[in-house]
Amino acid sequence: MTHAPKPTPRSWLAFDLNVLRRLDFRSIAIPFVTDPALGVYLKRWGARVLANDPLQSAYTTAVATIQNNSERLTDEHISLILEDVYIPGNKLSNRSLTRWFSETDAWWFDNVRQNLVKLDSPYAAATGAVLAMATGDYALSFADDTRDLRQPLSTVFRRLRSVLGDPVNNGQNNTCQNKTADDFIAEANVDLMFLRLPPPGNPASRRRDLTAWKEEWFRGGDEFWSDLDAAQNGRLGMPVETKSQYMQLLEETLRRASNTRLWAIAHVESGFLSSKEIADLIGKIRPVDSIYTKDFSELTGTKAVIITA
Repeated sequence: MTHAPKPTPRSWLAFDLNVLRRLDFRSIAIPFVTDPALGVYLKRWGARVLANDPLQSAYTTAVATIQNNSERLTDEHISLILEDVYIPGNKLSNRSLTRWFSETDAWWFDNVRQNLVKLDSPYAAATGAVLAMATGDYALSFADDTRDLRQPLSTVFRRLRSVLGDPVNNGQNNTCQNKTADDFIAEANVDLMFLRLPPPGNPASRRRDLTAWKEEWFRGGDEFWSDLDAAQNGRLGMPVETKSQYMQLLEETLRRASNTRLWAIAHVESGFLSSKEIADLIGKIRPVDSIYTKDFSELTGTKAVIITA
């Protein structure tokens, strides 16, 4: 009997925080902010957070939760976002949505995206986008035999908004950017870099990832992938298939961050790269301080590792 492969989490928040609380820092740069939860918790500690991600969907989520200190989504914003969302137009502006959703749902997401552009506040638009992406995750969680249990998307959107927490105001000028990790690192002036190593992947697998629809929804289509790959070419985060290529890109990135006082390099050990290989690479640039591990092999077949230097 064969078993489906266990999903690999992108982070373990409690483990990350347990390691970071041992370090002395007041400002932190996060070059790949696939999940903003870490940045939000660090704001609660009073740290200034600089976040970045090459994907616009991840960047927008960070703007709503990390850069935004105080602005909340109002009832007026909700009404504007959900105005006429079920009414089809002449044609979908984003046909790629039909690869992920039914035509009715595709119209909902297409219209929500157009309505978000009309909002006068970038933080309100970003927060609305976060709720829409969470609504999409909800819709995609149903199989054919459970689809009749699903609630209307606008109802789900409103319920998600009702449980949305207030922004965390740490009194700091937190910033978010949408650049390559290397460009972001070169400009960041902080105490600590928290670099979560991106999976190696390849262009085809990334576009089949269940989170890819968010980027296609946000950008209005799927024609951008080749341009995104080209912008990432030769930099950490580009799709690679060989260990040596990944290690070369990682070394170049770490050398760009050599002026940052502290590093915390987070890695999911799943067979492609070992912790020792990464620690040896870091040791070529600066002394390794500690290696922290958390074994989740029984749950996911992987191990979480953070190397500080």
